[in-house]
Amino acid sequence: MKGLILIMIGGALINNVVLNQFLGICSFLGVSKQMKASASLGVAVIFVMTISSAVASLLYDFVLKPLGLDFMKTIVFILVIAALVQIVEMFLKKTSPAVYTSLGIYLPLITTNCAVLGVALTNVQNEYNFVESVLAGFGTAVGFTLAIVLLASIRSRIREEDLPKPLRGAPIVLISAALMSIAFMGFSGLSF
Repeated sequence: MKGLILIMIGGALINNVVLNQFLGICSFLGVSKQMKASASLGVAVIFVMTISSAVASLLYDFVLKPLGLDFMKTIVFILVIAALVQIVEMFLKKTSPAVYTSLGIYLPLITTNCAVLGVALTNVQNEYNFVESVLAGFGTAVGFTLAIVLLASIRSRIREEDLPKPLRGAPIVLISAALMSIAFMGFSGLSF
């Protein structure tokens, strides 16, 4: 049980996919302009990353590995992720057109978000079983959501400040993300 909790906490805080591994930066920086869009993308990533980790684990363990097709894992995992993103996109378009519009191009970009694919591949590399894969996917997605919502919160405060002209826009956002990354490094000493 302790190992499963460590996998989740490790994915969320210690090895944060955005702030430690630098995967998924495009959507992290692009969507974090608005809090609602950030939270919505975070929920979508939680769904896609958790389900794709589960499906990828099952496909790898029961289809690809037994048939000697493990070299095709990247292609198969991309197809699984693309299908899940399409489901999320159709669901949001039907149930919440405002959220769908606010996410814009970043929702279909979850398909090519290297963070989602990276988790599926890392789970295979770490030889996680099904439960460990699902928890690693969920923990990593929660870490992504935490990071993007924190950056959106910081950016909302930054907009209210009178910054020197050279720092406005992308420079202060990148500085903020770098400081968040340094802060998350503090979790690396976390032990149970």
